[in-house]
Amino acid sequence: MAARLPRPRRFDVYAASAGLLGGLLLWGIGLGVRPADEPVVLFDGRWPLLVPLAVMAGCELLRRAAPRTGLLVGTAALVADTFTQGSLVTLIMYTDLMYAAVLYGPPASARRIPWITGLLTVAGTVVPYALWRVPEALLIGVAVGVVSFAPASTGLIVRNHREAADAALLRAEQTALLAETDRVQAVTAERSRMARELHDMVANHLSAIAIHSTAALSLDDAATTRQALGVIRENSVAGLAEMRRLIGILRDQGGDTEPAAAPTLDGLGALVDGARANGLDVTLDATPGENLPAPVELAAYRIVQESLTNALKHASKGTVLVRLDRHEGALRVRVTSPHGDRDTPRAPGSGAGLVGMRERAALLHGTFEAGAVPDAGSAGGKIWAVRATLPLTEGDLA
Repeated sequence: MAARLPRPRRFDVYAASAGLLGGLLLWGIGLGVRPADEPVVLFDGRWPLLVPLAVMAGCELLRRAAPRTGLLVGTAALVADTFTQGSLVTLIMYTDLMYAAVLYGPPASARRIPWITGLLTVAGTVVPYALWRVPEALLIGVAVGVVSFAPASTGLIVRNHREAADAALLRAEQTALLAETDRVQAVTAERSRMARELHDMVANHLSAIAIHSTAALSLDDAATTRQALGVIRENSVAGLAEMRRLIGILRDQGGDTEPAAAPTLDGLGALVDGARANGLDVTLDATPGENLPAPVELAAYRIVQESLTNALKHASKGTVLVRLDRHEGALRVRVTSPHGDRDTPRAPGSGAGLVGMRERAALLHGTFEAGAVPDAGSAGGKIWAVRATLPLTEGDLA
C-alpha cells in the first residue's frame, strides 16, 4: 500500500493558492524574468512557464507537512523554470520552501541546508567569474545567495530562537514545578511541626485533667474531689497558657510584640513538679551542661514532657526516673517508668506521642528508642524506657 502524504496545513493552502494566483496574474500580463531570445531559454513562448509554476504551488502545500519533499520537488521545478522565460512568483515560492525546510524540517536538515546553500553561493560566485572574467558574472552568485542561502539562514536563525524560547519555557515550567514541590514539602513539614508542638503542649495537661476528673467522679469523697478539681484547674490554666503561646507564635507578623520563648531545659524542674502534682513519683537527674543549641533543648524538653505524659497514662506505681547527661558531643535523654500491666490507659491518647518524639530526634540526626526492657533492680521485672541521643555539633544539626 502506497504511503499517503500528510494533510497540508490551512495556512499552506492559502500560501499555495496565493502564489498560483499571483503567478497567473503575472503570466496574464506577460511579465517574465528573462526575455524570450536569451540563449538559456529552451522552451519559447508563455505557456511552458506555467508547468514549473503549478508544481511550485503544489510544493507550497507541503512546506510544513513534508518540507524536505517539497524542497526537493521545488528544486527540480526551479531548474525547469530556468529553461523558460521564468516567473518571479516561482522564485519567491522557492525561497519560502527553502525557509520552511530549515524551520520545520528535521534537525539534521536544518544544520545541513545552510551549509550546502552557502557552498553553492560561493561556487556560483567564483566559478562564473573564473570562466568569464567579467564583474557581471558575480551577479550569478548574488542571485544564488538571495534565492537559497538567505532564506536558509533566516530559517535557521528563527529555528534557533524558537528552540531557545522552548527551552526557556521548559526551564520555567520545571522551576515552577520544583517551587511547588518545595512549597508542598514546606507546608507538610510545618504542619508536622505544628502537630508535634500542639500535641506536646496540651497532651500532658489534658491527660491529667482526664485522670483526675475520672477520680473525682468515681470517688464519693469531698476532700478527694476538691483536690482533683484543684489539679484539673491548674492543668487547664497551664494548658490554656501553652495554647495562647502557640497561637501568639502563629499570629506573630514581625510587629513590636515578641513571641514567647520556646521552653528550655531550665524548665525541667517546673515540668517535674507538675508531674508530681498529678500523682507521679518523679526523680530528676539532669546534668546537660551549658551552651546547648536551642533546637536540642526544645527537643529534649518535649521528649521528657511526652515521656512523663505517657507515664501518667500507662505506668504502674513506682518511681519515674528522668536522666539527662552530656556524652561524646551529644545530649542523652533517658526516662524510665514501671512497666504498666493494665489493659487500657488511664486516659485516651492519639498514639502520636512516640511518633512525635522519634521525629524530633530524627530532625536533629539523632537516635530514639522506646520499649519495655528488663529491670536490673528486680528479678523478672520490666520497666518502660525512653532513650534519645541528640547530637550537639553544628554539622549534625544542619
